[in-house]
Amino acid sequence: MQRRQFLKYNALTAISFTALFANTSHHGTHSMQQTHGNSHNEHMTHNIDTSFITLEDESLALLHADYLPQQEFLKPLVLLTNQSKKKGEFKATIEIKEAEVTIIKNKKTRCYVYSDATTQANSFLAPKIEVFEGDKVYIKVKNNLKEPTTIHWHGLPVPPSQDGNPMDAIPANGYRIYEFHLPKNCAGTYWYHPHSLHTTAKQVYRGLAGAFVVKSHNNPLIHFMESDWFITDLRLDSKAQIPANTLSDWLDGREGQFVLINGQYKPQIKLDSMQKIRIYNACSARYLNLEIDGATFLLLGTDGGLLEQPIEQKRLFLSPASRVEVVIKNTKKGHFKLISHFYDRNKMIPKDEPKVLELADLILDSLLQLDKLPKILRTLPLLQNPQRNIAITMSEDHQKMHVFHQKDKDLIRTNLASMFFINGKTFTIKHIDLHVKPNEVHDIIVTNKSHMDHPFHIHGTQFELIERQFKGKLIKPQFRALQDTINVRPDESVRLRMRQDFIGMRMFHCHILEHEDLGMMGSLMVK
Repeated sequence: MQRRQFLKYNALTAISFTALFANTSHHGTHSMQQTHGNSHNEHMTHNIDTSFITLEDESLALLHADYLPQQEFLKPLVLLTNQSKKKGEFKATIEIKEAEVTIIKNKKTRCYVYSDATTQANSFLAPKIEVFEGDKVYIKVKNNLKEPTTIHWHGLPVPPSQDGNPMDAIPANGYRIYEFHLPKNCAGTYWYHPHSLHTTAKQVYRGLAGAFVVKSHNNPLIHFMESDWFITDLRLDSKAQIPANTLSDWLDGREGQFVLINGQYKPQIKLDSMQKIRIYNACSARYLNLEIDGATFLLLGTDGGLLEQPIEQKRLFLSPASRVEVVIKNTKKGHFKLISHFYDRNKMIPKDEPKVLELADLILDSLLQLDKLPKILRTLPLLQNPQRNIAITMSEDHQKMHVFHQKDKDLIRTNLASMFFINGKTFTIKHIDLHVKPNEVHDIIVTNKSHMDHPFHIHGTQFELIERQFKGKLIKPQFRALQDTINVRPDESVRLRMRQDFIGMRMFHCHILEHEDLGMMGSLMVK
């Protein structure tokens, strides 16, 4: 039986899946395929922790959009306070806690917050960290939650011991100090979020995500103002509370019904000067396909910093965790719409009709002065030829889905926790999957042997895409860029060239956070 037909057939079940499967008939189907390595996991399923897997009712009543404030002018991100007075040093204290914040007028929403300990401000939107290349960074993190957590400095070149790996958890009511020295040539647009074992998705959708920017003292765009569009999505129930994950969230990744920019719903964004905009996709699973009707983007940078020269693009595609730096190229002043087009990522449980999302109203009061934009932004160094090739395969075992219509929720949880693989197995915290030597240039060939898109992320480094293999064609990239996250489509392979500079353990995983929690993750030892 084909995958989506199977799900539709089992729509009416005792676990209230009616809403989950009600609208699958208009979607295409994929034939079932057996993924390799399944037998490796069969004997391990009885040892899998499933206590973190929630199965919220799919038909839970959600808050209507009319209750959210709209059309308010976009507010800038609030900076985390630097407590140090020394040049080249950044010191701060972050408190992680559960708090009630006002998202809806006259309502309090309970969520997790990153709070600046200096100001004690509780906001659903985390403070932005802004530092410079060469800075020494010390951030004390107090975990006031009732559960362990970490902070992962996504994309930053920091030692493994400071990178917030799941084996380095901050216990409930504990603290730790993250400290690292940022090297030269690492200026870029990064972010920070939890990377705790099995609870990353929950902690992020409950509010833990923030912007992290590394600036250069030799900025070729010094004449441009800077702004941030930190994009998240949020699910609120009819009581303005954040509900737990459903089965479909675990299978496809969670998408909230509200897409926010800097924590605001459908804001007005006024640009009255030349501005470089940093755009972050900080969603757990939502793909963004951005366009401004009547204008284009000039792409200046990706995850790991500036490109060699600006690239004009009509649309910007950002898979989860990706970031870009852009300026807007418009030929007239006026009002414009920022929209996100539908992208078919081959969900297991397609519920929604394809639609265009309106994210913001733009008021463009100035025209881009192209003569102010350097033709050459920087020169990217060429990595030498790789000393080894490493294969990583992402896959899923769809045979596990046969229990999802049953009443046995324990069996459902067990099958969820044992169906997402990297190199044929689910993640275990003590197992080392791959080995490389420090400073050794290597190619990782990531192949997606599943039925849906997966964004691949590796810690501790930036990579360069060398080529894609898709539908029998070899595809070279249009331009050189540094990234730490890249989307891989079903039956696609990507060749990524990189180097790890620090000794220690690095994680690699799918950045659909539910898939990460369910074990679509591996570990790489640099030694």
